[in-house]
Amino acid sequence: MQDPNADTEWNDVLRAKGIIPPKEKEVSEDDIVNIMEATIQSKTTDKTLDDMTLDELNEREDEIDEEEERIFEAYRRQRMAEMRQAQMKAKYGEVKEISKVDYVTEVNKAGEGVWVVLHVYKQSIPLCKLLNQHISTLAKKFPDVKFLRSESSVCIPNYPDKNLPTIFIYFEGDLKKQYVGPLVFGGMNFKQDELEWMLSEVGVLKTDLEGPPKREIHDVMDSALRQSRLDDGDSDENDW
Repeated sequence: MQDPNADTEWNDVLRAKGIIPPKEKEVSEDDIVNIMEATIQSKTTDKTLDDMTLDELNEREDEIDEEEERIFEAYRRQRMAEMRQAQMKAKYGEVKEISKVDYVTEVNKAGEGVWVVLHVYKQSIPLCKLLNQHISTLAKKFPDVKFLRSESSVCIPNYPDKNLPTIFIYFEGDLKKQYVGPLVFGGMNFKQDELEWMLSEVGVLKTDLEGPPKREIHDVMDSALRQSRLDDGDSDENDW
């Protein structure tokens, strides 16, 4: 006997004439997850499976029937695996100081899927100090990214100060991008969000910023006029 669910032209004709019932829709993994979420939401709160913690998943296990138990357990195992994977990635969280001898280990051998951000700096340069503050904050915000810093004198001998600060970006040991010199960063008004956006454009991290931060425009003419008025005031006082 021919399978009524088989995809054949003859079965299509029979379905069109109503002789055999329509073919049952195949249920995908996404359909199963959606069914599970709808069932659990109807029995518990408005939270979806993705919004629940492992403790909440364990509590909800008793509220589902046997037919859904196998799917629920598979989903919980998947969530646990995802959490373990995220914990393995989030293994940095701070800026590490390195020297020339550490370069191969920390950069070239950083590992598969690892982004490395290396700041070459000089402590006496104010903009370098500012960038060190920014990357320290970003290291905590994005613990899956490896942030490094190194004094130019111990990392790259005879590296010119005019090139500082410099940021090198690597992925799996290969150089992907470099930002060299103060002009790239726009001076001491350079914001942490600007650095975060720059790194996101390269692919280093996923930012929640909706677009590139707007820099404050310094009105040179207005500042000059203000200073001129102040100078005129001082001059008038001195005349007395």
